[in-house]
Amino acid sequence: MAELVTGVYQQLPNKAGFLRDPQNSFRPGPTDVFVAPAFAFDYRLVEGARVTGEAITGDKSKVLESIRTICGVSPKDYMERIPYKRLTAIDPCDRFNLSVSEKYTMRAIDLIAPIGRGTRALVVSPPKAGKTTILENIAQAIYLDAPETRIVALLIDERPEEVTMFRRSVPAEVLASSNDQSVAEHVDLAELTLVHIQTELECGHDVVVLVDSLTRMGRAFNLKGTGKGRTLSGGVEVGALEFPRRFFGLARNIEHGGSVTIIATALIDTGSRMDDLIFEEFKGTGNCEIVLDRSLATNYIFPAIDITKSGTRKEACLYSPDENKQLIQLRRLLADQDPKTAMQYMIKFLDTYPTNQELLARFT
Repeated sequence: MAELVTGVYQQLPNKAGFLRDPQNSFRPGPTDVFVAPAFAFDYRLVEGARVTGEAITGDKSKVLESIRTICGVSPKDYMERIPYKRLTAIDPCDRFNLSVSEKYTMRAIDLIAPIGRGTRALVVSPPKAGKTTILENIAQAIYLDAPETRIVALLIDERPEEVTMFRRSVPAEVLASSNDQSVAEHVDLAELTLVHIQTELECGHDVVVLVDSLTRMGRAFNLKGTGKGRTLSGGVEVGALEFPRRFFGLARNIEHGGSVTIIATALIDTGSRMDDLIFEEFKGTGNCEIVLDRSLATNYIFPAIDITKSGTRKEACLYSPDENKQLIQLRRLLADQDPKTAMQYMIKFLDTYPTNQELLARFT
Protein backbone atom coordinates (compact mmCIF):
# COMPACT_ATOMS: atom_id res chain seq x y z
CA MET A 1 0.00 0.00 0.00
CA ALA A 2 1.35 3.42 -1.00
CA GLU A 3 1.90 6.13 1.62
CA LEU A 4 2.17 9.88 1.26
CA VAL A 5 5.75 11.15 1.70
CA THR A 6 7.55 14.49 1.51
CA GLY A 7 11.26 15.17 1.32
CA VAL A 8 14.00 17.20 -0.32
CA TYR A 9 15.64 15.56 -3.33
CA GLN A 10 19.35 14.82 -3.12
CA GLN A 11 21.01 13.34 -6.17
CA LEU A 12 23.71 10.67 -6.01
CA PRO A 13 26.64 10.40 -8.45
CA ASN A 14 24.86 7.58 -10.33
CA LYS A 15 21.91 9.94 -11.07
CA ALA A 16 19.63 8.13 -8.63
CA GLY A 17 18.59 9.99 -5.50
CA PHE A 18 16.77 10.05 -2.19
CA LEU A 19 14.20 12.29 -0.55
CA ARG A 20 15.91 13.55 2.62
CA ASP A 21 13.92 14.49 5.70
CA PRO A 22 14.22 18.18 6.76
CA GLN A 23 13.33 17.17 10.32
CA ASN A 24 16.54 15.14 10.30
CA SER A 25 18.47 18.09 8.81
CA PHE A 26 18.82 16.18 5.51
CA ARG A 27 21.05 13.53 7.05
CA PRO A 28 20.65 10.07 5.43
CA GLY A 29 18.25 7.86 7.38
CA PRO A 30 16.37 4.56 7.09
CA THR A 31 13.08 6.29 6.21
CA ASP A 32 14.50 8.13 3.17
CA VAL A 33 12.65 7.45 -0.08
CA PHE A 34 14.57 6.20 -3.12
CA VAL A 35 14.06 8.05 -6.42
CA ALA A 36 14.96 6.14 -9.59
CA PRO A 37 17.08 7.97 -12.23
CA ALA A 38 14.36 7.66 -14.90
CA PHE A 39 11.81 9.12 -12.50
CA ALA A 40 14.04 12.11 -11.76
CA PHE A 41 14.66 12.62 -15.48
CA ASP A 42 10.97 12.53 -16.42
CA TYR A 43 10.10 15.23 -13.86
CA ARG A 44 13.34 17.21 -14.36
CA LEU A 45 14.07 17.03 -10.67
CA VAL A 46 16.96 19.20 -9.54
CA GLU A 47 18.80 18.74 -6.30
CA GLY A 48 17.01 20.63 -3.53
CA ALA A 49 13.49 20.22 -4.93
CA ARG A 50 10.84 19.55 -2.26
CA VAL A 51 8.80 16.56 -3.45
CA THR A 52 5.46 15.25 -2.19
CA GLY A 53 4.19 11.96 -3.58
CA GLU A 54 3.32 8.33 -2.95
CA ALA A 55 5.92 5.73 -2.01
CA ILE A 56 5.82 1.95 -1.73
CA THR A 57 8.01 -0.33 0.34
CA GLY A 58 10.89 -1.81 -1.64
CA ASP A 59 13.49 -4.44 -0.81
CA LYS A 60 15.92 -2.04 0.85
CA SER A 61 13.98 1.21 1.29
CA LYS A 62 10.83 3.03 0.33
CA VAL A 63 10.58 3.80 -3.39
CA LEU A 64 8.88 6.83 -4.90
CA GLU A 65 5.99 5.67 -7.11
CA SER A 66 4.24 8.93 -8.07
CA ILE A 67 4.51 12.69 -7.53
CA ARG A 68 1.75 15.07 -6.46
CA THR A 69 3.63 18.34 -6.05
CA ILE A 70 7.16 19.69 -6.44
CA CYS A 71 8.08 22.70 -4.31
CA GLY A 72 4.38 23.09 -3.45
CA VAL A 73 3.24 23.46 -7.08
CA SER A 74 2.05 21.01 -9.72
CA PRO A 75 4.72 19.10 -11.69
CA LYS A 76 3.68 21.05 -14.80
CA ASP A 77 4.16 24.44 -13.09
CA TYR A 78 7.45 23.25 -11.61
CA MET A 79 8.84 22.27 -15.01
CA GLU A 80 7.74 25.63 -16.46
CA ARG A 81 9.32 27.75 -13.70
CA ILE A 82 11.78 30.52 -14.60
CA PRO A 83 15.39 29.48 -13.83
CA TYR A 84 17.15 31.27 -10.98
CA LYS A 85 19.65 33.09 -13.23
CA ARG A 86 16.83 34.64 -15.27
CA LEU A 87 14.89 36.02 -12.29
CA THR A 88 14.84 39.82 -11.93
CA ALA A 89 15.89 41.09 -8.50
CA ILE A 90 14.47 44.38 -7.21
CA ASP A 91 14.84 46.35 -3.98
CA PRO A 92 12.92 45.06 -0.95
CA CYS A 93 9.71 47.05 -0.67
CA ASP A 94 7.45 45.00 1.63
CA ARG A 95 8.51 45.51 5.25
CA PHE A 96 8.09 42.92 7.98
CA ASN A 97 6.47 44.78 10.88
CA LEU A 98 8.74 43.48 13.63
CA SER A 99 7.17 45.83 16.18
CA VAL A 100 4.11 43.56 16.43
CA SER A 101 6.07 41.47 18.93
CA GLU A 102 6.13 44.47 21.33
CA LYS A 103 9.65 43.48 22.44
CA TYR A 104 11.96 46.47 22.69
CA THR A 105 14.64 44.78 20.57
CA MET A 106 12.23 44.24 17.68
CA ARG A 107 10.70 47.70 17.97
CA ALA A 108 14.19 49.23 17.91
CA ILE A 109 15.30 47.20 14.87
CA ASP A 110 12.10 48.13 13.05
CA LEU A 111 13.05 51.82 13.49
CA ILE A 112 16.83 51.59 13.08
CA ALA A 113 17.34 48.80 10.50
CA PRO A 114 14.00 47.69 9.03
CA ILE A 115 13.80 44.29 7.32
CA GLY A 116 11.70 43.60 4.23
CA ARG A 117 11.06 40.66 1.96
CA GLY A 118 14.32 40.10 0.13
CA THR A 119 16.56 41.87 2.66
CA ARG A 120 20.12 40.58 3.05
CA ALA A 121 20.82 41.41 6.69
CA LEU A 122 24.04 40.93 8.63
CA VAL A 123 23.95 40.83 12.43
CA VAL A 124 27.49 41.79 13.42
CA SER A 125 28.27 40.66 16.94
CA PRO A 126 31.08 40.14 19.41
CA PRO A 127 30.70 37.12 21.71
CA LYS A 128 27.93 37.26 24.33
CA ALA A 129 26.21 40.33 22.89
CA GLY A 130 22.85 38.64 22.27
CA LYS A 131 22.98 37.71 18.57
CA THR A 132 21.22 34.36 19.00
CA THR A 133 18.43 35.97 21.05
CA ILE A 134 17.96 38.56 18.30
CA LEU A 135 17.56 35.80 15.69
CA GLU A 136 14.97 34.07 17.89
CA ASN A 137 13.05 37.32 18.38
CA ILE A 138 13.12 38.11 14.66
CA ALA A 139 11.70 34.67 13.82
CA GLN A 140 8.91 35.10 16.37
CA ALA A 141 8.08 38.62 15.13
CA ILE A 142 7.96 37.58 11.46
CA TYR A 143 5.73 34.64 12.38
CA LEU A 144 3.33 37.02 14.14
CA ASP A 145 3.35 39.55 11.30
CA ALA A 146 3.33 37.16 8.32
CA PRO A 147 2.39 33.63 9.41
CA GLU A 148 2.15 32.49 5.78
CA THR A 149 5.89 33.09 5.30
CA ARG A 150 8.11 30.04 5.59
CA ILE A 151 10.91 30.49 8.14
CA VAL A 152 14.02 28.29 8.06
CA ALA A 153 16.78 28.41 10.68
CA LEU A 154 20.16 27.11 9.47
CA LEU A 155 22.53 26.43 12.37
CA ILE A 156 26.06 25.41 11.37
CA ASP A 157 28.51 23.84 13.84
CA GLU A 158 26.24 24.89 16.70
CA ARG A 159 26.25 23.79 20.34
CA PRO A 160 23.78 20.88 20.77
CA GLU A 161 21.87 22.67 23.55
CA GLU A 162 21.41 25.72 21.28
CA VAL A 163 19.95 23.46 18.59
CA THR A 164 17.47 22.02 21.10
CA MET A 165 16.54 25.51 22.30
CA PHE A 166 15.92 26.71 18.74
CA ARG A 167 13.72 23.72 17.97
CA ARG A 168 11.62 24.33 21.09
CA SER A 169 11.31 28.11 21.09
CA VAL A 170 11.49 29.33 17.48
CA PRO A 171 8.56 29.00 15.02
CA ALA A 172 10.85 27.81 12.23
CA GLU A 173 12.06 24.72 10.43
CA VAL A 174 15.42 24.07 12.05
CA LEU A 175 18.21 22.60 9.90
CA ALA A 176 21.21 22.07 12.12
CA SER A 177 24.63 20.50 12.42
CA SER A 178 26.09 20.43 15.91
CA ASN A 179 29.73 20.85 16.85
CA ASP A 180 30.19 17.13 17.45
CA GLN A 181 29.63 16.43 13.74
CA SER A 182 32.23 16.34 10.98
CA VAL A 183 33.22 19.16 8.64
CA ALA A 184 31.75 17.13 5.75
CA GLU A 185 28.35 17.11 7.49
CA HIS A 186 28.44 20.88 8.03
CA VAL A 187 29.30 21.40 4.36
CA ASP A 188 26.69 18.93 3.04
CA LEU A 189 23.94 20.61 5.07
CA ALA A 190 24.85 24.10 3.83
CA GLU A 191 25.09 22.97 0.19
CA LEU A 192 21.75 21.15 0.13
CA THR A 193 20.05 24.03 1.96
CA LEU A 194 21.26 26.52 -0.64
CA VAL A 195 19.90 24.60 -3.65
CA HIS A 196 16.67 23.87 -1.76
CA ILE A 197 16.01 27.55 -0.99
CA GLN A 198 17.00 28.52 -4.54
CA THR A 199 14.44 26.11 -6.00
CA GLU A 200 11.75 27.41 -3.63
CA LEU A 201 12.50 30.93 -4.91
CA GLU A 202 12.19 29.79 -8.52
CA CYS A 203 8.72 28.46 -7.70
CA GLY A 204 7.57 31.82 -6.36
CA HIS A 205 7.66 31.26 -2.62
CA ASP A 206 8.60 33.69 0.17
CA VAL A 207 11.23 32.22 2.49
CA VAL A 208 13.07 33.73 5.45
CA VAL A 209 16.39 32.08 6.32
CA LEU A 210 18.12 32.70 9.65
CA VAL A 211 21.80 31.72 9.56
CA ASP A 212 23.89 31.26 12.69
CA SER A 213 26.51 31.83 11.63
CA LEU A 214 28.32 32.84 8.44
CA THR A 215 31.52 32.76 10.47
CA ARG A 216 31.18 29.06 11.32
CA MET A 217 30.06 28.30 7.75
CA GLY A 218 33.22 30.00 6.51
CA ARG A 219 35.37 28.02 8.96
CA ALA A 220 33.81 24.75 7.77
CA PHE A 221 34.43 25.44 4.07
CA ASN A 222 37.95 26.59 4.87
CA LEU A 223 38.66 23.29 6.68
CA LYS A 224 37.17 21.38 3.76
CA GLY A 225 39.63 23.12 1.45
CA THR A 226 39.42 24.05 -2.19
CA GLY A 227 42.38 22.18 -3.60
CA LYS A 228 43.94 25.42 -4.82
CA GLY A 229 46.75 25.11 -2.30
CA ARG A 230 47.19 28.82 -1.52
CA THR A 231 46.51 30.16 1.98
CA LEU A 232 46.09 33.83 2.79
CA SER A 233 46.84 35.57 6.08
CA GLY A 234 44.76 34.30 8.96
CA GLY A 235 44.78 30.75 7.59
CA VAL A 236 41.95 31.34 5.06
CA GLU A 237 42.46 29.32 1.88
CA VAL A 238 41.93 31.01 -1.47
CA GLY A 239 38.33 30.44 -2.62
CA ALA A 240 37.18 28.96 0.70
CA LEU A 241 34.58 31.70 1.21
CA GLU A 242 33.09 31.45 -2.28
CA PHE A 243 30.20 29.25 -1.15
CA PRO A 244 29.29 31.33 1.95
CA ARG A 245 29.24 34.42 -0.28
CA ARG A 246 26.92 32.67 -2.73
CA PHE A 247 24.66 31.62 0.13
CA PHE A 248 24.39 35.13 1.56
CA GLY A 249 23.93 36.54 -1.94
CA LEU A 250 20.90 34.29 -2.48
CA ALA A 251 18.73 36.83 -0.62
CA ARG A 252 16.66 38.90 -3.06
CA ASN A 253 13.20 40.19 -3.86
CA ILE A 254 11.96 38.96 -7.25
CA GLU A 255 9.87 41.14 -9.53
CA HIS A 256 6.41 39.52 -9.88
CA GLY A 257 7.70 36.55 -7.89
CA GLY A 258 8.79 35.33 -4.49
CA SER A 259 11.60 36.38 -2.19
CA VAL A 260 14.40 35.05 -0.04
CA THR A 261 15.23 37.05 3.09
CA ILE A 262 18.48 36.10 4.82
CA ILE A 263 19.35 37.32 8.31
CA ALA A 264 22.80 35.99 9.14
CA THR A 265 25.16 36.51 12.04
CA ALA A 266 28.89 37.24 11.75
CA LEU A 267 31.30 37.16 14.68
CA ILE A 268 33.85 39.87 15.44
CA ASP A 269 36.31 40.51 18.29
CA THR A 270 36.81 36.78 18.92
CA GLY A 271 40.60 37.06 18.96
CA SER A 272 40.78 35.05 15.73
CA ARG A 273 42.34 36.65 12.65
CA MET A 274 40.38 34.17 10.51
CA ASP A 275 37.05 35.36 11.94
CA ASP A 276 38.02 38.96 11.20
CA LEU A 277 38.83 38.06 7.59
CA ILE A 278 35.54 36.20 7.20
CA PHE A 279 33.64 39.25 8.46
CA GLU A 280 35.54 41.53 6.09
CA GLU A 281 34.46 39.33 3.18
CA PHE A 282 30.80 40.00 3.99
CA LYS A 283 31.04 43.60 5.17
CA GLY A 284 29.12 45.80 2.77
CA THR A 285 27.65 42.89 0.77
CA GLY A 286 24.28 43.05 2.52
CA ASN A 287 21.65 45.76 2.35
CA CYS A 288 21.07 45.83 6.11
CA GLU A 289 23.45 45.73 9.06
CA ILE A 290 22.59 45.35 12.74
CA VAL A 291 25.76 45.98 14.74
CA LEU A 292 25.87 44.85 18.37
CA ASP A 293 28.09 46.53 20.96
CA ARG A 294 29.84 44.52 23.65
CA SER A 295 30.11 47.47 26.04
CA LEU A 296 26.32 47.86 26.04
CA ALA A 297 25.82 44.17 26.77
CA THR A 298 28.46 44.28 29.52
CA ASN A 299 26.46 47.10 31.14
CA TYR A 300 23.22 45.11 30.72
CA ILE A 301 21.80 47.64 28.28
CA PHE A 302 19.61 45.68 25.90
CA PRO A 303 19.07 45.72 23.02
CA ALA A 304 22.85 46.10 22.75
CA ILE A 305 22.63 47.72 19.30
CA ASP A 306 25.05 50.37 18.10
CA ILE A 307 22.47 52.68 16.52
CA THR A 308 25.01 54.87 14.69
CA LYS A 309 26.55 51.88 12.86
CA SER A 310 23.29 50.06 12.09
CA GLY A 311 20.91 50.71 9.24
CA THR A 312 19.24 49.58 6.01
CA ARG A 313 20.01 50.69 2.47
CA LYS A 314 17.13 52.36 0.61
CA GLU A 315 15.00 52.16 3.74
CA ALA A 316 12.65 54.74 2.24
CA CYS A 317 11.17 51.90 0.16
CA LEU A 318 10.02 50.19 3.37
CA TYR A 319 8.17 53.13 4.98
CA SER A 320 5.58 55.66 3.86
CA PRO A 321 6.77 59.21 2.96
CA ASP A 322 5.38 60.62 6.22
CA GLU A 323 7.03 57.89 8.30
CA ASN A 324 10.34 58.52 6.54
CA LYS A 325 10.23 62.20 7.51
CA GLN A 326 9.60 61.24 11.13
CA LEU A 327 12.39 58.62 11.09
CA ILE A 328 14.87 61.17 9.74
CA GLN A 329 14.15 63.43 12.71
CA LEU A 330 14.53 60.54 15.15
CA ARG A 331 17.86 59.51 13.65
CA ARG A 332 19.16 63.07 13.66
CA LEU A 333 18.49 63.19 17.38
CA LEU A 334 20.39 59.94 17.95
CA ALA A 335 23.20 60.39 15.41
CA ASP A 336 25.43 62.69 17.48
CA GLN A 337 25.32 60.49 20.59
CA ASP A 338 27.73 57.76 21.67
CA PRO A 339 26.28 54.20 21.46
CA LYS A 340 25.36 54.05 25.16
CA THR A 341 23.58 57.41 25.23
CA ALA A 342 21.82 56.77 21.91
CA MET A 343 20.39 53.46 23.12
CA GLN A 344 19.37 54.98 26.45
CA TYR A 345 17.43 57.62 24.50
CA MET A 346 15.83 54.89 22.40
CA ILE A 347 14.85 52.85 25.46
CA LYS A 348 13.32 55.96 27.05
CA PHE A 349 11.23 56.52 23.89
CA LEU A 350 10.14 52.87 23.84
CA ASP A 351 9.18 53.12 27.51
CA THR A 352 7.16 56.27 26.94
CA TYR A 353 5.29 55.24 23.80
CA PRO A 354 3.62 51.80 23.68
CA THR A 355 3.80 51.56 19.87
CA ASN A 356 6.22 52.71 17.20
CA GLN A 357 3.44 54.63 15.49
CA GLU A 358 2.92 56.72 18.63
CA LEU A 359 6.67 57.18 19.00
CA LEU A 360 7.03 58.47 15.44
CA ALA A 361 4.00 60.75 15.87
CA ARG A 362 6.09 62.64 18.44
CA PHE A 363 8.25 63.86 15.53
CA THR A 364 5.37 65.13 13.40
